[in-house]
Amino acid sequence: MSGTSEGPAATAGAVVQVAVHTPAHAALGDLLSYLAPATLPPGTLVRVPLGRREVLGVVWEPTEAAPEAPDGGALLPALRPVAAVLDGLPPLPAAWRDLVDFTARYYQRSRGEVALAALPPQLRDLDATQLARRLKRQAARPAAAPGAATDLPPEPSAEQAAVLAAVAQEAGPFLLFGSTGSGKTEVYLRAVADALAADGAAQALVMVPEINLTPQLEARFRARFAPLYGEDAVVAMHSGMTPPQRLAAWLAAHLGRARIVLGTRMAVFAALPRLALIVVDEEHDPSYKQQEGARYSARDLAVWRGRREGAKVLLGSATPSLESWHGSRPPEGEDPGGRYRRLAMPSRIGEGALPRVRLVDMTRQPGGTVLSPPLLEAIGERVARGEQSMVFLNRRGYAPVLACADCGWKSECPHCSAFRVFHKIDRTLRCHHCGFTERVPRACPACGNPDIAPVGRGTERLEEHLADLFAGVARPDGTPVRVARIDADSTRHEGALERQLAEVHAGDVDVLVGTQMIAKGHDFRRITLVAAANPDSALFSSDFRAPERLFSLLMQSAGRAGRDGAWLAAQGSTAEMWIQTHHPQHPLFDALRRHDYPAFAARQLAERQAAGMPPFSFQALLRADARTQEAAQAFLQAASSAAESLPEAARVMRYPPVPLAVQRVANVERAQMLVESDSRAALQRLLAGWQPLLHALRRTPEGKGIIRWLVDVDPQSI
Repeated sequence: MSGTSEGPAATAGAVVQVAVHTPAHAALGDLLSYLAPATLPPGTLVRVPLGRREVLGVVWEPTEAAPEAPDGGALLPALRPVAAVLDGLPPLPAAWRDLVDFTARYYQRSRGEVALAALPPQLRDLDATQLARRLKRQAARPAAAPGAATDLPPEPSAEQAAVLAAVAQEAGPFLLFGSTGSGKTEVYLRAVADALAADGAAQALVMVPEINLTPQLEARFRARFAPLYGEDAVVAMHSGMTPPQRLAAWLAAHLGRARIVLGTRMAVFAALPRLALIVVDEEHDPSYKQQEGARYSARDLAVWRGRREGAKVLLGSATPSLESWHGSRPPEGEDPGGRYRRLAMPSRIGEGALPRVRLVDMTRQPGGTVLSPPLLEAIGERVARGEQSMVFLNRRGYAPVLACADCGWKSECPHCSAFRVFHKIDRTLRCHHCGFTERVPRACPACGNPDIAPVGRGTERLEEHLADLFAGVARPDGTPVRVARIDADSTRHEGALERQLAEVHAGDVDVLVGTQMIAKGHDFRRITLVAAANPDSALFSSDFRAPERLFSLLMQSAGRAGRDGAWLAAQGSTAEMWIQTHHPQHPLFDALRRHDYPAFAARQLAERQAAGMPPFSFQALLRADARTQEAAQAFLQAASSAAESLPEAARVMRYPPVPLAVQRVANVERAQMLVESDSRAALQRLLAGWQPLLHALRRTPEGKGIIRWLVDVDPQSI
């Protein structure tokens, strides 16, 4: 292999500390020592032996000269030599390594796990020769000459101009509280333009919560910046890209060719040597929290990274997370205020007004009503005027369960404590937790009754229901009404989402049905009515964050209606948000009707402060997976007892172990234990001291039945 150093020659150089991706609970330590032919700069990528494999690693500090024997020769420690040095790439900068260090320390993972997960998967498999070929290919691409924008951007509104002036003059971080349709994206574009113009090598990172929001944003950024900096100046980073695409984007960012990186949460670890600005759009979105491996919050890491690298950070949302809202509170009395600077854009761009919110009291509707007559009439009026409607239901599939009325059989998953969802389009029962799928049985498996029926509704069934209701209705041009659905099932195939969104934008769809995929971020110009079919389940959830998420989702959904005020006025129409609920008097809906996020946030924060919940306390979850629920909870109980010996034990509350809401997934029982403190520092010290005790616990009788355990810091769902 090119660059390989083997045998005795490798001993006469330096001892290097290398971060590699070791197994999650291996007792190998945070960094591994190897012998290198010469001193290597920290951040250098190397290939090193690990067991019988050869893996990618990152040289970390410190690097030491190899010890010498008394006779002046090299002293041979029991260290294995570095197999290859990938010296074609500049070393990963100190700021990037500091970000990895902080992430590993705060979220209780190893440095190697975080560092290697942050690198593109294909890079882990390349030797020095293969990497050199890819770098040569990158270098052969001619850099675009500076040009001029062909389309001048719109003049900023007074609110946009005030926000941009504050971002230019102050250090931040900033929380941009802008209503849906207020032009937050234009602020992001101009802030990026200002950062790039101020420094000829500056780079910007723009993050969105979900992959499906990336194409629309990427198109806008390319249209604005490709004429100025070339097509290569804007790259995307998300898990939907192929490995070669991800590697090319990462190399372009690391080498400084890419000036703007657009991506999902993984992009927070992009190697950007000249980072000047970080934008986090829809900062409230729970998708920024990683749910596997190192369970980091990309939003929180973006703020930390900005502070470490001197980059400005702009968080944006129409419904900020309560943590960010509280963190941006202005000074009052003895309260010094939050660490963010709050900027507001309450008005919609152009002539658009926020949609009127209408509540339908479902207790006054006949039993079994899916969509109320007033709502159907309102949708019909929109169809007659050539306008579009959107019906939101956060449950995909045809029905959440298939059941037998004779014996009570239900379509339970044999591997999970959950029901399999009925998907009519391919006649399957599919578990959305473990993926187990079977064909729908011809008769009840328990009693043989052939009359098994769907119970409840998902987006697939709602789409069918609406299509039946409007089957005899024509559009203004005489063609049949078209009902379409966008959810995780309808967009599984490559290019499906882009094609479906294009049809909506072109006006080919009259009624759009979907899950939360369609509720946020999309700029639908012809939608004048949005309806939430069944949002009540979140009102009384055991998760204290459920009301916050529901309010955010409903406000974001409402924001899809009436975005083009001029077109709406020409139609002689008004934008409306319809909500079907059995609890129309709930305070959440009262704030929603007034589009009053500050009032909702004030009420929620008062309740959380009284209960001692985040952001007024700090939490972590210890999770255990085992073959039996008893084994999982016994491990957690033993872990709680072991924590008693730690100095911070008195300052950190440990709650009794409980099963997860879905306690069995893929035949694995899951339990959790909540730990909580009013001091973030005390919680962090306890978690750090707990780690070796948890490792040791795996070797005791209580740890024998444990498949895995993990710590989730700042959990988003409990």
